[in-house]
Amino acid sequence: MKVITKVGCGVPRGLVGPAATATLSPVTWSAPDPPRLHVRTHAIDDPGSLLDLLPPKDSYAWLRHGDGLVGWGEVVRHKPASIAEAAEWWADLVAQVEVTAELADPPAGAGLMAYGCFLFDPANSAGRSSLIVPQTIVGRRNGQVWMTEIGPVASVGMETVASTPAQRPRNVTFADGGLSGPEWKAAVAEAVRRIGQGQLEKVVLARDLLAFSENDIDLRELAARLTADYAQCWTYSVDGLVGATPEMLVKREAGLTTSRVLAGTIRRSGDDDHDLSLAAVLARSSKDLEEHEYAVRSVARALAPFCSDMNVPDVPYVLQLPNVLHLATDITAVADTGVASLAL
Repeated sequence: MKVITKVGCGVPRGLVGPAATATLSPVTWSAPDPPRLHVRTHAIDDPGSLLDLLPPKDSYAWLRHGDGLVGWGEVVRHKPASIAEAAEWWADLVAQVEVTAELADPPAGAGLMAYGCFLFDPANSAGRSSLIVPQTIVGRRNGQVWMTEIGPVASVGMETVASTPAQRPRNVTFADGGLSGPEWKAAVAEAVRRIGQGQLEKVVLARDLLAFSENDIDLRELAARLTADYAQCWTYSVDGLVGATPEMLVKREAGLTTSRVLAGTIRRSGDDDHDLSLAAVLARSSKDLEEHEYAVRSVARALAPFCSDMNVPDVPYVLQLPNVLHLATDITAVADTGVASLAL
């Protein structure tokens, strides 16, 4: 699940390097009422790889094509019961923020922000979703690089946190997750049976797999490999959830809402010429086009109550990734006044 919350808070002069970074002294709240925070943002020299700045613990990332936002430390964490409750809590937090800004033209993402992950299951989401405001954020976008420091209004003093090289997992072994191999095959067969009987039109199934390493998993190393192998995807690392996705659930910036919908997939062959023919097959596949249309209609229907002037292309395009080809549609719309990304 992907949500970017961008707050245009405006946005002190410090140095950032790959070996050491400055953070506010750790302060964490668990009370339901958000604290009053001070946000200071200033321009910095380009540090190179943003992931190299991160310490091994309490670090967060959202990156694409080398740009994006990395953060570390934890000023405040909220565990919402729902996304609607998270949106209300976030609005209360933003309303109390004091901002010191030294950027004349701050890009989106410069200022107060939170990393979040949400479980889309009403029966099990309470206490398992989270919104985390880091102590320090370093961002890079459109040639601008900045640092944001966040802490309680009364906080003073800085401390240095040294980053260490990320370690690869050693001697990884795998095991079944929620379903064994035969149980997974049975679930797929049942889905096919129900589609054949007209009970369902489309089914999306996923199977988890457990991986075990003899050393602690360093999420920075996983994120670094994902950014290198899938540069055009959005790579994220939030509260133990790490991955890379070419799909954007929702993005709101300057009043414009966009959503990239993916459905319909074919594996690449490794031969560029053959992949061109595979792309043509995918673009004409009635089965994949029908699946794609289900997903596009679902997103357009969900956005409609919050947006106007929606543009839904009639035909998808083929998105090429290193390992697969996807049918993709980019939906755009004008967000209603006052509607934030969490509401969307």
